Amino acid sequence: MSRIPESELILNNDGSLYHIHLKPENLADTVIIVGDPGRVPEISKHFDIIEFKAQNREMVTHTGNIGRKRLTVLSTGMGTDNLDIVMNELDAAVNIDLKTREPKYQHTSLNIIRLGTSGALQADVEPGVAVASTYGIGLDGLLYFYNGNEKVTDHQLAQAFVEHTGWNNKLPGIYAVPASEKLLSSLGKSLVQGITLTAPGFYGPQGRELRLKTAFPELNSLIETFSFKGKRITNFEMETSALYGLGRLLGHETLTICNIVANRVVKTYAADYKKDMERLISLILEKLVH
Repeated sequence: MSRIPESELILNNDGSLYHIHLKPENLADTVIIVGDPGRVPEISKHFDIIEFKAQNREMVTHTGNIGRKRLTVLSTGMGTDNLDIVMNELDAAVNIDLKTREPKYQHTSLNIIRLGTSGALQADVEPGVAVASTYGIGLDGLLYFYNGNEKVTDHQLAQAFVEHTGWNNKLPGIYAVPASEKLLSSLGKSLVQGITLTAPGFYGPQGRELRLKTAFPELNSLIETFSFKGKRITNFEMETSALYGLGRLLGHETLTICNIVANRVVKTYAADYKKDMERLISLILEKLVH
């Protein structure tokens, strides 16, 4: 296998990966990712022991144990661009020999679960509800920068979305990637399930207007009425498509579960969403441990 140059795989002086500041021994096989750095200690406070901590920019990591279950919790910041960094470096930690800079012959698959917040796109999905994402539809175009993207995407779902919304060809190409069936069945069984839409921004790309008007004001209403094989789009957020797409390409199991903090259809907001998030954290940790 060919050696990966220093300019492509950047390491810190201590041998850790450039952005996430982790070495392979700092990483558990089960990784919980969150957008907000402040949510990392809200999860790790449930650990019996925290063996490792690291912080670089918005990326904060705690690794520890609950009983015999070893877990890593890592904040990514917002957006698919940050997920591009995190997913590639998490994979490098387990599937590249950082000393020889060569890919390992034996592949390691991580379980990567995103716990986030999201806005509902259906009137009956109320703030406070947790939604497990069966698919991630990407409006960001990230996956098209990677060879093999066509092998991991659901082309029928993506095309149906394009046709239903009259997707403008000036915008990034649409892609759709399913969740890990293993994680969805084990962690998402008791939750609301639906397709999640990943936007490359919080305001205009999600149809929000402050002083700037959106170029496609009808988009959210078209999204609300979209259906594919009985499946509907339940929520909008900013990371899932990259998590699912890169996870599939790199051979990892991925799942997003988001608490709904706002309903974009009926214009309601959960001011106490942190309590809802605490309940979700406790539920998912219990499922992971037992």
